[in-house]
Amino acid sequence: MAFADHPTLHPLNLRRSIEAHVPRKAMRDWWNRVLYGPDAPRSDECIYVRPRDVNFHYTRGKEGRSLRRQQSGRIVDGDWDLQRQRVESYIKYDSCRMHFIDGVPWEQTPQVQEMIRQVAEGRTPDACTSREDVMARYAGLDRVFDEVQRLGRLLTRAEMPEYFRREHGGILIHVGRDGTLLRASGGIHRFAIAKILDLPEIPAQLGVVHPQAIYMNLLAPLRKSIHDS
Repeated sequence: MAFADHPTLHPLNLRRSIEAHVPRKAMRDWWNRVLYGPDAPRSDECIYVRPRDVNFHYTRGKEGRSLRRQQSGRIVDGDWDLQRQRVESYIKYDSCRMHFIDGVPWEQTPQVQEMIRQVAEGRTPDACTSREDVMARYAGLDRVFDEVQRLGRLLTRAEMPEYFRREHGGILIHVGRDGTLLRASGGIHRFAIAKILDLPEIPAQLGVVHPQAIYMNLLAPLRKSIHDS
């Protein structure tokens, strides 16, 4: 078994594996298979979704659960999937729409203005410590947009040099009881670019799954890329 084939086992990635809760995720995968069989959700697995079908993001609310990357592959019952907001209400998404569709300069978008304000207060949003850092970060998004538009798709994590484990670090998508797709946690800028460009599909990191979605076999179509047919 070569380290190149299993990057989470590489000595340089052991610390990252612990930080990403990989041992716990491995136990979760095993228990999911015991309870739900071989087609049970797998932590960090890659699913394929149409951006136009993702119209909500998960919001925990005051009493909701924090469902982030470390919960990837969890099967969670209850009404968590009803706690949602339209993606258009998210400031980062709206700022991307303003910039890429309406042509508004980044520095005039609400997200960048907010980050510049935070930096002035001595805070470090997205690890930015100066106005120049903020503007460089969003100039990088322009390059991402151009590259995605040229390719006509988003790369999977396995296609990237920083590949770590399955689709870990990708756009996080929870699956609700009726198959409703809920964007969550990181990856909002990549998601916004994909939605603005109306890509036919994007790879995503599986988040948590409602058990009713498993009973209805709603994961199966998400595991197939349009390029597989």
